Amino acid sequence: MPIIGKLLKKTTEFSARRNALKGLDFKDQIKVLSKILKFAQETKFGYHYDFQSILDSENMVEEFQKAIPIRDYDQFYQTWLHRCLDGEADVIWPGKIKYFALSSGTTGSPSKRIPVTKQFIRSFQRNTLKQFTATADLNLSDGFYQKSLIAVGGSSKPEKKGNHYEGDLSGILKKHTSVVLLPLTKPDAETAAIKDWNKKLDRMVEKAPEWDISTIAGIPSWCIMLMERIIERYKVDSIHDIWPNLELYLSGGVYVEPYLKRFEKVCGKKVHILNTYLASEGYFAYQKRAESNGMQLLLKSGIFFEFVPFNRDNFDEYGNLKPEAKALTVDEVIEKEDYALVISTNAGLWRYLVGDLVQFVDLERREIRISGRIKQYLSLVGEHLSLDNINMAIMKTGEKLNVAIPEFCLYADAREQRHYWCFGTETPLENTDLVMKTVDEFLCELNDDYASARKYDTLKLPISYQTDVKNFYKFMEERGKLGSQNKFPRVMNEHQAKEWRLFLGR
Repeated sequence: MPIIGKLLKKTTEFSARRNALKGLDFKDQIKVLSKILKFAQETKFGYHYDFQSILDSENMVEEFQKAIPIRDYDQFYQTWLHRCLDGEADVIWPGKIKYFALSSGTTGSPSKRIPVTKQFIRSFQRNTLKQFTATADLNLSDGFYQKSLIAVGGSSKPEKKGNHYEGDLSGILKKHTSVVLLPLTKPDAETAAIKDWNKKLDRMVEKAPEWDISTIAGIPSWCIMLMERIIERYKVDSIHDIWPNLELYLSGGVYVEPYLKRFEKVCGKKVHILNTYLASEGYFAYQKRAESNGMQLLLKSGIFFEFVPFNRDNFDEYGNLKPEAKALTVDEVIEKEDYALVISTNAGLWRYLVGDLVQFVDLERREIRISGRIKQYLSLVGEHLSLDNINMAIMKTGEKLNVAIPEFCLYADAREQRHYWCFGTETPLENTDLVMKTVDEFLCELNDDYASARKYDTLKLPISYQTDVKNFYKFMEERGKLGSQNKFPRVMNEHQAKEWRLFLGR
C-alpha cells in the first residue's frame, strides 16, 4: 500500500478509537467562540461590537448574543460584507479577504458571495481528512485508501472581480487541496479548471477509464448524471464496470433519499452512502455512524453554532425572523424539534442565519439531520408543510408504489387555495393521479395541520403533472445554474413557479 494510503488508514483507525472514547462537550464551543472573537477583535466589526468587553465578561455567550443581532445574507451584506467585496481590509476578519464563494442556492435566487479565509480553508482540509475516520466501521477493502476520490464540483479557476476572486466553493477548495490528498483527488487540474459544466462532464467521461475511483463526492443529481453518462458512453451495465473499486459515496447538499433508486440503478454492487453537511458558509457536520442517519456537528472546527426554534414566537408566516427571536446554544436544544441554524465562523460571518432547518436526532452524540429550509415551506391556509414532510411523503410514496421520482417541485396557488406538484421521472408515470393521491395521504399522516386543512377543504385537492426529469436540468441550464452546488427549488415562490410554468409551456 502506498505511504499516503497507509497514513490515511492509520489516521482513520486512531481517530475512530479516540472519538469513541472522547465525548463532545459544550466547552469546545466556548473555546471556538473565544478563539474567533480574539482573532477578530481588532477588526472594524470587532471594535463596533466591543469584542474585548465580550471576552472579558463573566458570561461571554450571553454578552455575545446581546451585542450582535442575527442577520440573514442580505442584511449582513448591506451592513458589512459589501465593504469586504470593495477591497476594504480588516472589516469582519483580519486583512483583506481574497476569495468569495458563489452560493446561488436554489434556482432563481441571486448569487451570494460568501467570504473564504485561510483559516476557513484549513478547517475544510482538516475536516475532509477527519471524515475518513467515519469509514473505519464500513468493512471497506484493504486497497480502498490507495484509490482515488472524485469530487464532482465547480471550476478550480475562480474569476478575478476587482480586488478579489470569486467562484464555486468546491473550485476554491480544489485549488487549495491538501498535499496529502492531492495525489488521490480527481479530476485532474486541467479538467477541474473547465467552467462549462457540460464540457467538464464530457471531459470526466472521457478520462473515467484512466481513474481508479473508490469514492465519489457531491450533490446526488450531478454525481448520478456523471455515472449515467459514463455508462452510456462505454456501453456497460454499471459504473462498476469502469470503476470496480467504487465503495463509498459522500452525499451532500440535498436529501439523498429521492435519488436512491436511480443511484442503485447505476451501481453493480453495494456502495456505502455517508451524508455530509457542508455549505458555502462552512463544513458543519458529517455522518460518522453508518447505522444512524444523523450527522455529527463539528463543534471544534472554527464555527460557533446557535439554534433558533422554528415556531411562531420566532418566525412570521413568511419565514422571516422576528426581532425578539431567541437563539439557543448546543447545550440548550432538545431532540426532534426544528431549529434555524445560526453560525459565527472563522471566515468573519457573525450570527449569520444560514437558512437551513435542522433537528437533533441524538443529543448525546450531537447528531443532527437537515429537516428543511426556512423559506421552503408552505403555509397557504395554515398547513405548515415543511420540506421534511414533503421529502418524506415522496420517499414513502416511491416505496409504496414502486416508482422513482428523483426530481419534483411544488408551489401554492393562493387564488385556488391549493398546491400544484410537478413530478420529474425518467419514464412516464402510469398513474399520476394515484401518485398524487398517495403523496397527499402520506402528508396527512405526517402533518396534523395539513390533515386538518385537507379534511375541512380549506386546502383544496392538490393537482399534479409529470414531466421528463431532463427538463429540470434544462431549466437550470437556461438560467446558468447547471452543475456544481446549484440546487433546484423543491418549494417554489410565485416568481419561480411562473418561470417554471412558462418553461414547460403550461
